[in-house]
Amino acid sequence: MSRYDTTDDHEPLLWVGGHGLYATHVLLLVFVLSSVGTALMTGLRLTQPLEAMPFVSERVLGGQFWRVVTYGFINPPSLWFAVDMLMLFWFGREVEKFFGRRTFLKFYAGVYLLPPVLFTLIGLWHPTALAGVRSSFPLFIAFATLYPNAVLLFNLLAKWVALILVALSTLVAISNRSLEGFIVLATTTGFAWLFVRHAQGRFDLPSMRLPHRPASTSVGDAPRRPRSTPAPARKEDFMAVADALLDKIARQGIDSLTAAERRQLEEARERLKQRRS
Repeated sequence: MSRYDTTDDHEPLLWVGGHGLYATHVLLLVFVLSSVGTALMTGLRLTQPLEAMPFVSERVLGGQFWRVVTYGFINPPSLWFAVDMLMLFWFGREVEKFFGRRTFLKFYAGVYLLPPVLFTLIGLWHPTALAGVRSSFPLFIAFATLYPNAVLLFNLLAKWVALILVALSTLVAISNRSLEGFIVLATTTGFAWLFVRHAQGRFDLPSMRLPHRPASTSVGDAPRRPRSTPAPARKEDFMAVADALLDKIARQGIDSLTAAERRQLEEARERLKQRRS
């Protein structure tokens, strides 16, 4: 099935008061509750649960594997945590609209688990530690990769905002001499970009299949006829779809587009770009 097909994967998990509840909203609720729990346990001095949750490479290598998952549930209330949750709410929903729930959850699981898995390997030589959710910024990178020309605050395009934030975060990690912070930034940002490019068909994973010899044919065998390839879609077809969607955006705004219409618009844009190149 094409990634542009409409399935129930783009429908809400459930409806609450007439509003759809999507996977992004569930993740947001879980992390907000974790912040409330962190604040309560800290205020009540219940340190034992808090000490058992952060990622510590030595403890994980010693058998406490749950820390690979629970590290993101230690979230003391702060302004940066609020900003992180706003990014999850805004950009996570847009990424989920494009991919659908299952692919979105695979993407989020990769972003969430990549740092602790990598730090576990590094912990064989150098002890590492990690606490707090750090997976919302890669969601913005995924959004900027999907919609590089989307206009954000102050009329800045998403692709330039992404480049500025990545450069700024890199300088912060260097000035703080935080190798762990730089590794998290580089790996999660790179993973988000590659994941989107692969989903768009612009990046193929290396094949592990061994080359095989073509079956030999005898002298009396008739030559095989080449397989016919389907005729490419006419330019008028996808241009008509794009014009209709752009007219709808002009009349009702971009938020009026459904998930299927957003995918159709993205497909038309990619086909037009291929023809121009």
